[in-house]
Amino acid sequence: MDSMSSATAPLSPSLAQRPGALAPIVVGGLAAGVLDATSAFITFGFGMPRAIASGLLGAKAFQGGTATWILGLLLHFFITVCAAAVYWLASRKLEFLRTHFFVCGLFYGIAVFLVMNLVILPLSAIPFPVGPFTVAGLYKGLLAHMLLVGLPIALSLRYLGK
Repeated sequence: MDSMSSATAPLSPSLAQRPGALAPIVVGGLAAGVLDATSAFITFGFGMPRAIASGLLGAKAFQGGTATWILGLLLHFFITVCAAAVYWLASRKLEFLRTHFFVCGLFYGIAVFLVMNLVILPLSAIPFPVGPFTVAGLYKGLLAHMLLVGLPIALSLRYLGK
């Protein structure tokens, strides 16, 4: 037995302390955030970060200034980095997420889209209804999340993870 007893050893090291965790999580999360934000800016305009901030602040976010806009953008990147962390954690137990990264990344993008639209947004303070989706809007949202969120996260794990 080593000098550190099991009673005083930490139960689980943080993600930052685990070998190979930080690079794929940060790079994948930031890449997904940049790609998804670019798509959202093109689709919804530069008010998009205020809409994200409204999930936390409610309708008053739309009257907010630069600080509210920045908050929305930070929340967006927080969400994408968290999505990358979830994928990394799952890949520790599910080897196929690393070996079949392309297909798994596409499906992970679908999962992120569904969780955001069916769980997170309905529970948030956004002042507008979520759905019903048009077929075209659903296709665009799913495709964007597959290619711009799930795939970059899976690729970063494949090439930067251990």
